[in-house]
Amino acid sequence: MNEVYEKLIRCYESVRKKTDFRPETALVLGSGLGDYADTIRIEAELPYGEIEGFPVSTAPGHDGRFLFGYVGERPVVCMKGRVHYYEGYPISDVVLPVRLMRLLGAKILFLTNASGGVNPAFEAGDLMLMTDHIACFVPNPLIGSNEERLGVRFPDMSEIYDRDLQGIIRSCAREAQIPLREGVYLQLTGPSYESPAEVRMLRTLGADAVGMSTAVEAIAANHMGMKICGISCVCNPAAGLTPEPLTHEEVQEAANRAAPLFTKLVTASILKFAELPALDRGSKKEE
Repeated sequence: MNEVYEKLIRCYESVRKKTDFRPETALVLGSGLGDYADTIRIEAELPYGEIEGFPVSTAPGHDGRFLFGYVGERPVVCMKGRVHYYEGYPISDVVLPVRLMRLLGAKILFLTNASGGVNPAFEAGDLMLMTDHIACFVPNPLIGSNEERLGVRFPDMSEIYDRDLQGIIRSCAREAQIPLREGVYLQLTGPSYESPAEVRMLRTLGADAVGMSTAVEAIAANHMGMKICGISCVCNPAAGLTPEPLTHEEVQEAANRAAPLFTKLVTASILKFAELPALDRGSKKEE
């Protein structure tokens, strides 16, 4: 058994000593979007610090706890605050929470984040449906010996963000009359924001939004057979698109402004995910 898998199992066993809740959907809340947790009917809370060996989030705006409960009648586990590579953790720790939520039973992963708009048509406060990502600027979380109980050595990445889930989110946005952008998300390491020259490069590569999380989590979740979707809250135009400097406060303020629409769209989407057929591929520890 490799060290990464051993650590994951210790975390799993630590959680199971505190709750036997079985989620259907895992939700990761990004910077400024943590208030969505207030809409969940909570059955149990578990601070990251109470899980043996679990990495603890240190980023501003990231609370650092799992919430187990219900959105409507759908069982969810909500990650209120994520772990970032720029905090100094190894990439295996960054994706450990997503792997753990899969072992706990979640088959769908709903990722959210705050991002900078690389596409010049985007404005602060826009919500962007992630249709694909670029992750070649950060370490791949699958590097190292492969644990077959998690997934295959060379997983396919041609459809990381599930088309059926994307369709549901689009439908919910139309029904609620919520403007929804679509595009490619690109992850950099952070914690510094991008230079104007870097932003021009990212646009040339095909990115519409840039941030410091998410893509590596999607890779690890895809490896384990989860269905994945994601919404990025575009909180500011990236460097060089406006004359103003970038600040974390600006990101949080924009996310707060977008929060009501974000809440409405995420809730409607999770409720509609129930229409999907049963998912049966990937890791099956709790199935």
